[in-house]
Amino acid sequence: MSQPGTQPEGPHSSGRGEGAVRPWPADLAGRPFPQGDWGEPAERLHELYLWVERGALDTVAWYLADRVGKRRGARLLRAGAAAGGVCGAMLPLLDLAGVVDGAVPWAYLALLLGAACVAGDRFFGVTSGWMRDVATAQAVQRRLRTLQFDWAAESVREVLGPAEGTAAEAAERCLGVLRGFAEDVGELVRGETAGWMTEFRGVGVPVRPEAGAGLPRADTPSGAALRTHLSPSRPHMPRQRPPEPRG
Repeated sequence: MSQPGTQPEGPHSSGRGEGAVRPWPADLAGRPFPQGDWGEPAERLHELYLWVERGALDTVAWYLADRVGKRRGARLLRAGAAAGGVCGAMLPLLDLAGVVDGAVPWAYLALLLGAACVAGDRFFGVTSGWMRDVATAQAVQRRLRTLQFDWAAESVREVLGPAEGTAAEAAERCLGVLRGFAEDVGELVRGETAGWMTEFRGVGVPVRPEAGAGLPRADTPSGAALRTHLSPSRPHMPRQRPPEPRG
């Protein structure tokens, strides 16, 4: 780039601390795209970075908050299942030993309670939902950390690196980084939603809300490798000699 001033600053130049993080959103609803004057490309790109970063942080906060109730419910249901199984096994033994009289019916009730806890956990997807929330939040956090380092690299490139390209090319490269990150976060959320739909409907084949959900984009190295793997070369069939005409 011949104009270093058009490159936005790094993510730490906004002066926002950990205490400035807003409370977790009520739902993962869409947000309006920030509009503004592109006469100052550096400021506009920095605003877009903050907008994308805030969306990712809100997504992580939503999943981490959603996991709290599921974690408590999963622990209660698992504790109930364990207690029901232990009581169902111990009460008949105590009845045989003569320690407690008439404990067999209570053993059946305890086993029924434990089975009800297991069935409720499986039916409502409490434990699995807890695991999905944690896994999705961690995946978004890892992707956000990658974006932060990539954005810092773009900023340092214009300060310390050799000048190359034009200001338009640098702005397009930065927009590509932000767009790729937003699409990756969307794919992670869609993948978690597809897993919930699969479990809710009780089918063995994952339900994809739209084609290509959860798969790497074709313009990335992993997406290109996957496309090459899924599109094998056509086998060459041996040519057959046509039959000769009869005289």
